[in-house]
Amino acid sequence: MAAPVPSIMDFIDETTILSLAGVLLLLGSAYITSLYLLSPSTPGRLRVLFIWHAFDFLIHSIFEGSYLYNCFFSFAPFAPESSHPAAITNFLSRPDRLYGAAYADNWASKLWMVYAQADKRWAGADLTVISLELLTVFVAGPLAAYICYGITRRDIRVSFWMIVLATAEIYGGFMTFCPEWLTGNVNLDTSNFMFKWVYLVFFNMIWVFMPLYVLYIAFVDINNAMLVRNGVVAARLDLLEKEGKKSK
Repeated sequence: MAAPVPSIMDFIDETTILSLAGVLLLLGSAYITSLYLLSPSTPGRLRVLFIWHAFDFLIHSIFEGSYLYNCFFSFAPFAPESSHPAAITNFLSRPDRLYGAAYADNWASKLWMVYAQADKRWAGADLTVISLELLTVFVAGPLAAYICYGITRRDIRVSFWMIVLATAEIYGGFMTFCPEWLTGNVNLDTSNFMFKWVYLVFFNMIWVFMPLYVLYIAFVDINNAMLVRNGVVAARLDLLEKEGKKSK
């Protein structure tokens, strides 16, 4: 008799529900913040960009910041007889310790252990992931907050920083998963709908499609600004040419 096929409900527990609710709470917070800080006359595209970057800042700072916290401050003694050889990373030059969410007991470790069911790297101290997350938390997060500030000021120069951040996030996503693609996805579990389509695809593709949208909007804004600038320059040159002809 064949084993029953697991349903999506088999992978949803209290921690999963609270984690997903936390994501929605941060998104709602970003939206409410936009209502307070942006004028009602703000164009829809700018409001979307503000909400996205505010959400981006909150996710990077709170969720991914908690991942780094567990990587640097949560550990257990390394026991060769009971630990898998792949767990040896000599992280922080401490071969006697294993670091990561798997060795902690806090709200963040529970959250990341749920995600680690789909991607095992997030349970421990994967060096590639940590390296990317250091940039994400300490550079991308603050930059997203600065972009929100620039949008409230209607500062056209913020388009440049949106391009920088969007490019970095697309590159970061590639560098997160490319090592897995090249090694046969040894750390990924795509055996069920929840792990494959919710954790791995949906929650990672958001940081592909939204940055692509940001790049498109930033390109349009910069292009329009250049057209206006070129138009103004052309008008001034035309005026100077006419004035020169009159003086003759």
